[in-house]
Amino acid sequence: MERHGKVLDPDKAAEAMLPYVEAGFTTFDMADHYGSSEVMAGTFKRKYPELKTQMLTKWVPAPGTSKPTDVREAVTKALTRMQTQQLDLLQFHAWNYSDPRWLDCLFHLQQLKHEGLIAELGVTNFDTAHLRIAVACGIDIVTNQICYSLLDQRAAGKLTAFCLEKNIKLLAFGTLAGGFLSERWVDQPEPAIDESLTWSQMKYKRFIDQTGGWQRYQVLLRTLQPLAAAHGVGIACIASKFIMQQPAVAAVIIGARLGESEHITENRKLFEVMLSEEQMQSIREALNHLQPLPGDCGDEYRKPPYLTASGDLSHHLKDMPAPYEVVDDRAQQKQKVLSGTTWESMAGYCRAVKTGNRVFVSGTTAAHGPIAIAVGDIAAQTHFVIDKIEGALQSVGASLSHVVRTRVYVSDIAQWEQVARAHGERFRDIQPANTMVRAELIGTEYLVEIEAEAVVPG
Repeated sequence: MERHGKVLDPDKAAEAMLPYVEAGFTTFDMADHYGSSEVMAGTFKRKYPELKTQMLTKWVPAPGTSKPTDVREAVTKALTRMQTQQLDLLQFHAWNYSDPRWLDCLFHLQQLKHEGLIAELGVTNFDTAHLRIAVACGIDIVTNQICYSLLDQRAAGKLTAFCLEKNIKLLAFGTLAGGFLSERWVDQPEPAIDESLTWSQMKYKRFIDQTGGWQRYQVLLRTLQPLAAAHGVGIACIASKFIMQQPAVAAVIIGARLGESEHITENRKLFEVMLSEEQMQSIREALNHLQPLPGDCGDEYRKPPYLTASGDLSHHLKDMPAPYEVVDDRAQQKQKVLSGTTWESMAGYCRAVKTGNRVFVSGTTAAHGPIAIAVGDIAAQTHFVIDKIEGALQSVGASLSHVVRTRVYVSDIAQWEQVARAHGERFRDIQPANTMVRAELIGTEYLVEIEAEAVVPG
C-alpha cells in the first residue's frame, strides 16, 4: 500500500486496526522495513491503551558488521516507533550465513533481552541447520517465521522435527500465496509477472512457476474447491487451516490491507473449521503432484532462484560485502583470506589462499574470533565450519560449487554419521572427493575440523 513513496496516515491506519482487535485478532506482525507499520502499531497503542495486543516486529540489518551500538540503536528505534518500553517479540533475519557476523547480531540481541528491552527473541527465514547453530550457542529463540503454504512445504520435514524437539514455534506466512490460493483464480488465464500484480502476487507467481506451473496449480485449486464447499468456506480458509493444523505451527500470518480489504468475518472461520484426517490426506495427495521448491526455508532470499517480487535481491540489498578480509600479495601472486581467529595470528597462517585458479582452505574449526561456536553439538559445528569455508571462498570470488576436495577430521569417530550427514546436506549436488579420519584435534571444545580445495573455472 505504500508503493512509489506513498505513506499512510498513522491515525487512520490505527483506526483501521481497531475492527481486527474487536473481532479477536489481537496479534500484529510487522518489520523495520515494512514501511511505516511500526509507527502505525505505536499509534494504535497510544490511541487505545486499554486494549491488550501483541505487536511483533523484525530487525533485518544490512549484511556485514553490526556493532553492539548498531544493534542497540536498531532496537531503540523500534521501541520509539512502537511507543513502548519493551518489544513483545523481535525476529531477526540474516542475509548470508557464510558471514559469521550474523551470530554476533544474535549475541547482541540476547544481551538486550537480558536488559529487558526485548521480551522474546525469534528468527525469520532460518533453515534447520542455522536455527540449530543459534540454539546451540545459547540464544533463547521461541519462534521461527517462515514461508509455509500448500505451495511451499519445505518446513514440513527436518525443520518441524527440530522445532518440536526444542519447543520452538513456527509462524507461517504466505499461506494464501498472495491471494492465489482462492476462488478468484480458478480457471483464470495465467497472469504475467508485471506491475498489474501486487508485490506479493509477483512473488508468489514465481512459487507457482517453480512448483510445476499454472496448470498443476489449477489442479490444486480444483482439489480444494469441494473441501471448501463442504465446510461452507472459501479456498483461502482451507489453505490456511491446513497449515494451522501442522505440527509446531503456532499461527498463520494473514496479510491485511488496512482500510481496503479486511476479510475479518472470513478469517474468523479459521477457528470454526477443523479438517478431518481424510481431508488432510486428500490435500497431501494433491501436493504430491507439485514439484518441491528447491532448497531450504529462506533460500529464496539467499540463493538462486530468488523467489522475490523482483526475481532478485535488488529491492532488498545494495551489495553483499565479502565475509572476510582479503590481502593481495602481489609479490607472490596470491590472495590471502583472514578470518580473524586467534589461531591464525598465533600460528602464522591464513584461512585460505588463492593462487591462479585454485583456492586452498586451511583446516577450519568452529572458532569465531576468540570463542568456540556450538560447543557440544557436532552437527551444528560441522555446518558452521562449512559456512566459514564458504565465506572464505566467497571472499575471493569462488563458491562451494567450486570445491573439488574436502578432508574431514573428527575427534570422536562414534559421531561420524552426524558429520557425514551435515557434509551431505551441503555438498549433495557438488560431490567433491572426500576423506574422513579420526584425529586428536587441538582444543577439546572443537569436535570437527575440515579443510577444502577449490578450482575456479577460467
